[in-house]
Amino acid sequence: MIKKLVLVFIAIIAMHGYAQQGTTSPYSYYGIGSLKFKGTVENRSMGGLSIYNDSIHVNLRNPASYASDNLELWDNESRPVKFAVGGSYTSSTIESSASSDDASSTTFDYLAVNIPLGKFGVGFGLLPYTSVGYKLEGTNADGDIDNRFEGEGGLNKAFLGFGYQVAKGVSVGVDFQYNFGHTKNSIVNYQYSDGLPTQYQSKENNRSDLSGLNINLGLSYKTMISKNLEFVSSVTYTPKSTLISLNERTISTITVGSQGQENERNVVNLDLSADGLDETELVMPSKFTFGGGIGKPRKWFVGAETTFLKTGSFSNELFSNGTTYEDAYSFSLGGFYIPQYNSFRSYWKRVVYRAGFRTEETGLNINDESIKEFGISFGVGIPVGDARLFSNANLGFEFGQRGTKNSNLIQENFINLQLSLSLNDRWFQKRKYD
Repeated sequence: MIKKLVLVFIAIIAMHGYAQQGTTSPYSYYGIGSLKFKGTVENRSMGGLSIYNDSIHVNLRNPASYASDNLELWDNESRPVKFAVGGSYTSSTIESSASSDDASSTTFDYLAVNIPLGKFGVGFGLLPYTSVGYKLEGTNADGDIDNRFEGEGGLNKAFLGFGYQVAKGVSVGVDFQYNFGHTKNSIVNYQYSDGLPTQYQSKENNRSDLSGLNINLGLSYKTMISKNLEFVSSVTYTPKSTLISLNERTISTITVGSQGQENERNVVNLDLSADGLDETELVMPSKFTFGGGIGKPRKWFVGAETTFLKTGSFSNELFSNGTTYEDAYSFSLGGFYIPQYNSFRSYWKRVVYRAGFRTEETGLNINDESIKEFGISFGVGIPVGDARLFSNANLGFEFGQRGTKNSNLIQENFINLQLSLSLNDRWFQKRKYD
């Protein structure tokens, strides 16, 4: 146990030490950033599919999984406590109709623990939910920089959830989630005289500190439909919630050096309370997900999942950028294959092979263009440690595209490399000898 905990914390420290900002996507300029959370590496390697639950992997998207009844591998006294920690590296090529650039980011994605307690199960953890990280420039008719936009930050989510096995094959659960974080953005307006930038430019800085609570409800159902085939289905629902945003805004004068460095002076704090903008509310949309699939237990599985997100209700009073929000939609198709899960002679027969596909309407509509995203993913689960505990390291790869070059917009071609540890151990096993 101690060695595994040390390994988890080393992994977190390493990822935090290398990570800078969670995204480099220009589309994180809108709303409260780009959605980071798409599940564990195991989920993401199957196109985001999260309907399958078992007793050796943490499922962060459906709290009913905390009471997983897939216990063929264990007796009641040896059910494992499940640990999960993951991170990812993203490399992107960002293209417009006139130019292109490369960017990359490395992030910590989640840390979670799932503890079995009879028919009950408890899960808790921490993960980044959205991320802001962009640097954009607008040009005037002469091709000179007109405005420069920069942003960073994001929303994090800490959760505590409970699951209960209502009957054989049927589990329900609930997550209580606390959302917190901040976003910062700045706008520099450039002025020119005789074709040259003036000595002083104006800059606006905005900061919003965000916090709020929400819940996530889940239902999981599985049953054998033949001797070898199992049907699995899942439903989750997240009701609409509210984030409180405490806002600050400053205006300053800057000089810009030859290397782009800024020297700021004459900083003025604006009184947002006069317009009722010092404390605002952001409506977080409701989300409904359902899916199903079939497979042979501990051998293979294929399923599909659909998510509806009511992003059309989102608005940000402080930072209006002319964007239209519409309801979002996503579809995932994926599965896994295991040659022989309990082969103790052949290491490679215990490897899990995963693949999937996803397509998504993100909910952003810019210049009458709906921003879409798709990805094709592959992954493997590699056994580590004691073979009787079924712990594994998971590697995932995703190739995808976001946005479009139509209507003077930006297209991102990205590659995601994901790594996670899914570790199992027995906490509550009775000792035979003292």
